[in-house]
Amino acid sequence: MSGVTFGMVLEARERLRGIVRRTELVPSRTLSGDGREVFLKTESLQHTGSFKLRGAYNRISRLTEDERRAGVVASSAGNHAQGVALAAKMFGVKATIVMPEGASLAKIAATRELGAEVILDGASFDDAFQRALKVREETGATLVHAFQDPLVVAGQGTVGLEILEDLKDVDSVIVPIGGGGLIGGIALAIKELRPQARVIGVEAEAADAMVQSLKKGGPVMIESASTIADGIAIKYPGELTYGLCRQYVDEVVTVDEDEIAGAVLVLLERCKVVAEGAGAASVAALLSGKGGAHGKVACVVSGGNIDVTTLQRIINRGLTKEGRLTHIDTVVVDRPGHLQRLLAVVAGAGANVMSVRHDRVDESAGAGMVKIGLTLETNNRAHYEKVLLAVKEAGHRIIGHR
Repeated sequence: MSGVTFGMVLEARERLRGIVRRTELVPSRTLSGDGREVFLKTESLQHTGSFKLRGAYNRISRLTEDERRAGVVASSAGNHAQGVALAAKMFGVKATIVMPEGASLAKIAATRELGAEVILDGASFDDAFQRALKVREETGATLVHAFQDPLVVAGQGTVGLEILEDLKDVDSVIVPIGGGGLIGGIALAIKELRPQARVIGVEAEAADAMVQSLKKGGPVMIESASTIADGIAIKYPGELTYGLCRQYVDEVVTVDEDEIAGAVLVLLERCKVVAEGAGAASVAALLSGKGGAHGKVACVVSGGNIDVTTLQRIINRGLTKEGRLTHIDTVVVDRPGHLQRLLAVVAGAGANVMSVRHDRVDESAGAGMVKIGLTLETNNRAHYEKVLLAVKEAGHRIIGHR
């Protein structure tokens, strides 16, 4: 089986009835405006926390009895791992999942809890994939590829069918891209039923394999794929999904790390949706004005599997980008009362002090002075500039700020 057809997507929809959750397409007043009406396709609320169960179940459901006895193997940074593990459990099939050594601890634990054997190997999805190939050779297990499998892509395409069922006149659909299985299936479904709709793919700037492949006219391997959006950190898209993107996707854009972090923050704080970095990529593109989305826009929030530690780091990055978590390095006279006066200036400017670092060793402070590092909570970038000015006008020398 070499390709994906619309008929395969329709068949997948029937197989998945009663198995996957039909996730809501939620209108967002926060994200709407400027002539756009925005809806969030909340695959972050799917079973296992992402869209991946769709493709994994569709693939495993087609195994022969001999193949089921041999088991399945997959490589994944986390979401595909859980999708394969759950689908395999449903069919009573042994699942071996190879995950990168730096994979989220929460995703590793969740995969094991679903009954899969987890092997940690390599620094990236692509490294883990090479180990998965070895497991296949050694055990005879069927490889359930995350995106280079027509049945997997067809399963993911059911997301597109649901979007059109809920929003028949959708004008733009924005989809995160890792290997391209999700957008490949969605774009095929959308263009078959509503060809005038614009399909926009989004990659992390630090993992832009599909962008580079489309530019060069064929799948290419990029050197690295290091991003906070680990779910789309793919070095090589492959022939199948490259072909689907070339045929059905109107444009592929990239978003940087700050834009991804900002989108995670907006979704959490304003939309009450928990999204991992990969899942928030579609909203990051929307907020940064990339891709030309217009009219009725569906943003696919592809996953919400993010551990608390990572979420805190991303929130802090997003707050820093917005000027709501800021830092000032200054100096005060190394005598009682001078630090208190500095803090009074900051308080008078309306900032909340999150932490104070008192450094007598740093030579940049000067004789008889002490370096003070303040981490502040401010309203926005303009408020931060006001606080910075107040500190300067009070006679304090600024060594650094961000």
